Amino acid sequence: MITLGGKAAQPGVPHTDAVADANEVPDAVAKLASGAGCTCFKLRSLSRRVTQLYDQTLAPAGLKVTQYSLLARARRPAGHTAPGVGELSRALFTDRTTLTRNLRPLVDRGLVELGHGNDARSKAVKVTAAGEVAFQAARPLWRQAQDRVRATLGAQQVAALHTLIDGLLPLLPGPDDAVDA
Repeated sequence: MITLGGKAAQPGVPHTDAVADANEVPDAVAKLASGAGCTCFKLRSLSRRVTQLYDQTLAPAGLKVTQYSLLARARRPAGHTAPGVGELSRALFTDRTTLTRNLRPLVDRGLVELGHGNDARSKAVKVTAAGEVAFQAARPLWRQAQDRVRATLGAQQVAALHTLIDGLLPLLPGPDDAVDA
């Protein structure tokens, strides 16, 4: 069991002291070195829980967090070039096929349009006026989800998590990068 600030971690209880007990860290490292516990499973489990919280909070706006994030990354000021599918897939750390599949419901609802990109093979993703309205309607709900995560996990834990993720993402290959076997 990991303890935070000398207390056992409990789901749904904010952790203001958010520091793992020094006696527990070596045990966790030893367990990881032995091959016990799957890093991918643990990350996906956390991701699913966070996604569920955001999706529930954004539901009144009719968006899922993946759609909200896509709209947020695709928005551009008037007169600026719409991002291409490749640019968006890199910004969202996903492959083009997944991005195209995630764009389809937004296109069907008229929230984004796919147009011609910089060359004949590329597509540009433009947020429509309806997409901007949907994004603005969802923004306060997204803020509520952010606040709920911070209140539940503790601001220090969330900041530490962001720092860790920001440091680790560049170390792992992306969908278009070759992976050494």
